Order: sequence, then structure tokens, then C-alpha cells
Amino acid sequence: MHPVRLGNTLKVPVVQELANKALSQLPPRYVRRRRPELPNNHHEEQQVPVIDFRKLLSDEFTHSELLNLHSACADWGFFQMVNHGVREELLEKVKTEVQEFFKLPVEEKGKYGQLPDDLEGYGQAFVKSDEQKLDWADLFYMTTLPVSMRRPHLLPKLPPLLRDAIEEYSSEMKSLSRNLIGFFANALEMDVEELNDLFEEGSQAMRFNYYPPCPQPELAIGLTPHSDAVGFTILLHVNDKEGLEIRKDGKWVPITPIPNALVVNIGDVLEIVTNGVYRSIEHRGVVNSEKERLSLATFIFPRLDAEISPASRTVTSENPAKFRKIVFMEFLKGFYAKELDGKSQLEILRV
Repeated sequence: MHPVRLGNTLKVPVVQELANKALSQLPPRYVRRRRPELPNNHHEEQQVPVIDFRKLLSDEFTHSELLNLHSACADWGFFQMVNHGVREELLEKVKTEVQEFFKLPVEEKGKYGQLPDDLEGYGQAFVKSDEQKLDWADLFYMTTLPVSMRRPHLLPKLPPLLRDAIEEYSSEMKSLSRNLIGFFANALEMDVEELNDLFEEGSQAMRFNYYPPCPQPELAIGLTPHSDAVGFTILLHVNDKEGLEIRKDGKWVPITPIPNALVVNIGDVLEIVTNGVYRSIEHRGVVNSEKERLSLATFIFPRLDAEISPASRTVTSENPAKFRKIVFMEFLKGFYAKELDGKSQLEILRV
């Protein structure tokens, strides 16, 4: 395998630099009429389910925790995972080094800037026109696995402490994702090999997200509402500031970070493969005026040449296939070819 280019994005100002100017008002391109809200139909605050990874591995609690996992994926599409086995020392190292990356002078970060024909690097994603409204955020996106698909000017050239932390964290995410794929298959009563075949030769990518304080947070968005065009995503909160929200039952539900937990969300690929049993959920990043927010997302992709369609186990006469078959690379290129727009890419495939 070798580096693959799936699209491009236009160059835009560095939001961190704008925030450092202590603006009293948002620049016009960042002003959304108002942050899109949904009606609050619930009297009490909901919380995303918590899954105990250690219980999934134990003989005594596996069955009950698999039921909890299945419910979380089917009803929420999101869960926080505790006791996941990634060392606290490594998590703290990763958090520290990601924060140090965004403290680098803009000229230093610029060495990792996105190239004109590529999505990977430091900048912002899904920018397709000079009139498009922009997110109040900067990001750094790169392929981490397999090694042969890495951009030589990105991960290998990172500051050594950050590079080493990401290398180790990437290895941990690979191991964790393999286990999760097995648990998803068991919870769905699917053939484990059927899911393994999709993801075994797949890829992994990471995105550092930086949301600086915003002078008018009620008029801005940190990350436009969307679902992830991947198998699933594993998110690490780099600091303790809330900002991730998911769309649940006609309401935006905030996720309150649990210390050292990882947030897992189902992507479009698993919604297709499970024929809608597991759901990819729209989520967004919101901003605030007091404190920066940082996170690290790890994306788990199937093979680029894999044909994505509902698994045979999920299709019956009572529950026919809800999605058309597509080669994953074509699905991904379509996702990166336009602005973020909810679950629009998945809806194209709906029967």
C-alpha cells in the first residue's frame, strides 16, 4: 500500500491566530445565523452509556456487558469506554504532547500544512469554496497505519516526543479496535470473520482538534454537524472542557468527559454493514468564550477496496437491505468532495 489522496480542501486562516488577537466580534465567515439548536424534549439531562471494557473481557460479565454494548450502539451510536487497558501514563503523555503541538509558533505548525491537492496535514477540512462558512477550529489530520500509507512529511517529521507518543498510542488503538470489532460481531451474533475481513487490511488515521476561545460562541460552530464516514471512531478528550454534542431524539446531548475514558462512536460503514441496527449519529463540536478545547480522534477504516453492503446475517424478508452496495473508496471520495452536511453521504445509498 502507498499514500492515497482522497480529495482536497482550500487553505483558510489559522483560527488559533485569529483568537490570539482578542477579537470582540467574529469575522463574517465564521458567523452562523445562530448555532443550530434542536428543541429540548426531555425534562432531565441524558448521558451517553458507559461500557466497561474489562467486563467485556471477563468470563463472569461478558454476556451482560455485550448486551449493554449492543444497546449503546443500537440506541445511541455513542458510548464512553472505561477500563480500556490503555495505560494512564501513555494517555497523559499523548495529551501533553498534543497540547504542546498547538503551542508551537504558527511558522512551525505551518511546516505540516495541507498541500494543495491533499486533505492531510495542518489546517481545516471540507472547505470547498471561498464563500463557505467556516468552523471555529484548527485541525491536524494524518494517516497513522499502515506505515506505508503515511505522508513522509507528517508523522515521521513531528517533534520527537509527540511522534513517539503517537506511535505508541496508534499501536494501542490498533489492538483496541481489533477487540472492539470482535465484540461488535458477538453482540450482533454475526460471523466475526466477516467483520474482520473488512477491517484487517484497513487503515487508521488521527485528527488533532483545537477549538480556541470564541468571542461570540453562540454564533459559531466548532465542528459542523455530521456523521463519520468510517467504521468507527475512538476519541480522547485532551483536556476536560466539554464541547462534543450528539443528536439524540430531537435534542443535542452534551458528552461530559469521564477522566481517562475513551469515547467510541459508530460510523456510516457499520450502519451499512449492520443494515441500520447500529447507527452512525450526527455530532458536532461547540465552542465557548473562556477556554480552549482539544481532542484527538482515531478513525478506523475498512479496506479501501472493500465492498460495503448489509451483511447477510442482517438481511431478512422482514428486514430487507436498507443500503445499496458501494466500494468504500468511492464512498469516502464522495464524503470528502463536499462540505460536511449531516448524514447526507449515507443517505445517498439508502434504498
